Amino acid sequence: MRIVDIMKRRVATIEMDDSLEAVRDIFMMAPFHHLLVIEEGQLVGILSDKDLYKALSPYLGSSSENQRDRDTLQRRVHQVMTREPVTVSPEVSVSQACELLLAQGISCLPVLENGQIVGIVTWRDLLHHCCESKRADINPGDRKS
Repeated sequence: MRIVDIMKRRVATIEMDDSLEAVRDIFMMAPFHHLLVIEEGQLVGILSDKDLYKALSPYLGSSSENQRDRDTLQRRVHQVMTREPVTVSPEVSVSQACELLLAQGISCLPVLENGQIVGIVTWRDLLHHCCESKRADINPGDRKS
């Protein structure tokens, strides 16, 4: 099976100069954990919710919060994003994508075709696919067409 068969086609993007406060608001409202960073329509980085929370003060929202803590919300995406993220093409096999995630120690892969973002695949997508495949092997009648 290929990545194109399991990737998410709707991808959330942000720009390099967006504030971490705006990114935090997106993550608080959205069911995903990665945002692709674009500049002039091209992928230039990736920001995960883990990256965001490492960059923010742990005292935000607490009784110990002070101005310095609030200032972390004004930092910009380009200050904390991962630059030159590892990417794959839609034609890469699922097993190759799994090996790449493990080898690189990353949790998602932007999917590019001719330099354009066409999707994203995360470790959860790959694990879900593996579970579905295993289930289909156990119950061949349940296999999706």
